[in-house]
Amino acid sequence: MSHNRRKFLSIAALTSGAMSLSGNLFAMNRLKEEEYDLPSSISNLKPMVDGIVPISIEERKQRIVKAQELMSKEKIDAIFLEGTASSFYFTGMRWGQSERTFGVVIPAKGAIAYVCPKFEEDRAMELINPVFGDEVRCWEEHESPYALIAGIVKDRGVKHKRIGMEERVRFFIADGVKKAAPGFEIVDATPITAGCRMYKSKAEIALMQKSSDITIEAYKAAFATIRPNMSQSEFSGNISAAFRKLGYSGGAMVIVGKYSALPHGSIVPQTIREGDVVLVDGGTSCEGYASDISRTIVVGKPTQRQTDVWNLEKEAQDSAFAAIKIGATCDSVDAAARAVIEAAGFNKNYKLPGLPHRTGHGIGLEGHEWTNFVKGNMTKIAPGMCFSDEPTISIPGEFGIRLEDCLYIGDDRPYFFSKQSISIEQPFG
Repeated sequence: MSHNRRKFLSIAALTSGAMSLSGNLFAMNRLKEEEYDLPSSISNLKPMVDGIVPISIEERKQRIVKAQELMSKEKIDAIFLEGTASSFYFTGMRWGQSERTFGVVIPAKGAIAYVCPKFEEDRAMELINPVFGDEVRCWEEHESPYALIAGIVKDRGVKHKRIGMEERVRFFIADGVKKAAPGFEIVDATPITAGCRMYKSKAEIALMQKSSDITIEAYKAAFATIRPNMSQSEFSGNISAAFRKLGYSGGAMVIVGKYSALPHGSIVPQTIREGDVVLVDGGTSCEGYASDISRTIVVGKPTQRQTDVWNLEKEAQDSAFAAIKIGATCDSVDAAARAVIEAAGFNKNYKLPGLPHRTGHGIGLEGHEWTNFVKGNMTKIAPGMCFSDEPTISIPGEFGIRLEDCLYIGDDRPYFFSKQSISIEQPFG
């Protein structure tokens, strides 16, 4: 490695470190440093952690109120969430999933309540914010958590005898509640959770903008390091290192040459050669809110074929964006991108060479969430929705081109979080 590279923390040392929730900033002063060389474009980066405003308690309270309003509309008495993204969305608490049932019941009326393994009670009490509800019902190892869930629902008042399960709730829990609550119907809670999470507030959009800005800066620094004979893993490592220097955990999938025709890459190790297409797809999160950006370049001088397909991909991305109108269907955006690609002679209906997947997905606390720019999705586009715009062109045996920028729907029209690529030689606007 060149002598002008400065020292930085090793991947192994960093992954063992603590992260603050606000901005995922690593507490680097608590790590034992193992050093390795980094290119100056990365080592010169400075943390981008100022000005972050977390989601307020008041906003989370409003989310719970909206969920309760939707439950009344959908004739659901309560919903149950495990310790996943939706739980964090409503309560600000992170937990996770294990074989032991932990979760939160949000009733249509009354305060929320938690169900927790008894030996985890103290830890749960450290994490729970009592302003949303401070009741924790605990179960011992030989007892049923499902009866506790059913009991909370009954105690808060039953009108419809319907309990909603958030989509990430595992079958054994939903089935356990069904058996513990005879006479109740177990239903899908997605109209409630998606009905809230699909429409982002200004505070959420601001965090997603920050996440996007960070990703672009990390990419710019890492792309400056790319060179012929660089391994796929080294380039990917440089991207992750750039995120860490900016104060975040993040990374990207790197796909090289003919493997770029596979939208999610290959397990085959790849080395970057002169003339190769290199596709990068990744991001980070800020206060839990995700970014997802793809850039595709050619190392060295691109061929006319590569340039023509890249330009077609850009045209398809632009066409999708132009189709995004408040009140239009998500289906129409997918159709607009496909029309451009198919008019150029590529295949229809996901067949290759052509566009093998939907044009875009929803994004927020999860990189992929409700709803999608996909054929048949008649959901109407509305302010607050956030999507990716990424109509890949895949040519098996040759290469693939993907340009991905995420966007939000403002009060009047869509707005990109990131500036689009300008050309195959200029990946950053």
